Amino acid sequence: MAKNVAMVQSWTNTFYYPSSSSSSSLEGRKSMEYGASGNEEKWVGAGDCEEWLEREDAVTYSRDFEKDPVLVSGAEQEWRSCSVGCKFGYGSTSDKKPDALFGLPHDDSGAFSVLRSMESSHYYPENNIDQARRKGYNIVMTTSLSSDVPVGYFSWAEYDIMAPVHEKTENAFAAAFISNCGARNFRLQALDKLEKLNIKIDSYGACHRNHDGRVDKLATLRRYKFSLAFENSNEEDYVTEKFFQSLVAGSVPVVIGAPNIQDFFPCSGSVLHIRELKDIPSIAETMKYLAANPEAYNQSLRWKYEGPSDSFKALVDMAAVHSSCRLCIHLATRIREQEERSEKFQKRPCKCTKGAGTVYHLFVRERGRFELESVFLRSGELSLKGLETTVLAKFKSQNHVPIWKQERPKSIRGDDELKVYRVYPIGITQREALYTFRFNGDDDFRRYVENNPCARFEVIFV
Repeated sequence: MAKNVAMVQSWTNTFYYPSSSSSSSLEGRKSMEYGASGNEEKWVGAGDCEEWLEREDAVTYSRDFEKDPVLVSGAEQEWRSCSVGCKFGYGSTSDKKPDALFGLPHDDSGAFSVLRSMESSHYYPENNIDQARRKGYNIVMTTSLSSDVPVGYFSWAEYDIMAPVHEKTENAFAAAFISNCGARNFRLQALDKLEKLNIKIDSYGACHRNHDGRVDKLATLRRYKFSLAFENSNEEDYVTEKFFQSLVAGSVPVVIGAPNIQDFFPCSGSVLHIRELKDIPSIAETMKYLAANPEAYNQSLRWKYEGPSDSFKALVDMAAVHSSCRLCIHLATRIREQEERSEKFQKRPCKCTKGAGTVYHLFVRERGRFELESVFLRSGELSLKGLETTVLAKFKSQNHVPIWKQERPKSIRGDDELKVYRVYPIGITQREALYTFRFNGDDDFRRYVENNPCARFEVIFV
């Protein structure tokens, strides 16, 4: 290790660095960094690229959010803490203009307009992201993980998801709590078909009620092997308390609802999904098989003992930061992005080069936090593995404590080791970050860094 450090120090001390007085254009800097003729260069001498980049890329933002917090009008909010200064409730009586407001603006104040709702767009069409944009909303907050700031029904604080499993004492296969009998999907038809296939269901809601509904829902669900988590609409990411209460109760959810419900599984095989009415006979057979075979049934609940998957933890951990705080982080990030289009930011070198060796200056933050940390990648490390290794080393060196550490149940907090789940560019949606975004190999990542000077990333730890 000492030998490697010495080698690194020896070659970084011989770098040529472009003079800060050189051309400020992106093309000019690119030519200069690769030693093209006609561009003045300056010998810096001892020291390394990292120190030089830290100095040359440092730009003071015009707004300090701790002294001048993000202001949001139209609602009062409370949360324990937020990584950016954030105040809600500012109205027309304030002498400061808000940065954002809930609803559409009635003037040309320039404030961001925010739509926030946890209702299905099947019932409230304005909650559809595209429609909300067309109506003039700049920021959308819905249950969709594709919205700007998702506001899901899930959180470690609200649901004791890792609560112990209780003995299943009821003779009926499943419990149902369904009170909206006019739902726009096939959930009531599914209930009928399951009963006709000899799946006995105890119904406590207004629909098909055969039991007194004045009961403690969670305490009741704990006694059943299965819970009918039937939503009122089949919409991507629309997963409500019906599903999460089933997880808390340790009752296997039988789901009608989000077509992507598998993204919410605590582990594979832990949920039964009725996608269409034609699925019901096979689901009924599976329920009968699991109910008659304790070992197989217990496999459906193994996540309660072994812990849920990393993908499930990464999803629910998002809610460890209150959605209102996440709105302020989103707003502050957009405000800074606007400023970063100015000339003083365009002058940053973002890399330094000698011959074939280049050091790239990148920035990274943990999801749920605002301020960015510097990381450096050498040309020989400019790979996806190099990025993950460098990010991990950076946060380990700071004895970083993940933001979800106090929110998760103790049984799944893990030790003090950090584990990277995803590193992705700031600005993509949580649906992309968690499930769909991937660089197409090292070459794709390299092109991204080259085309986005001082590229900014977010990391999810699990």
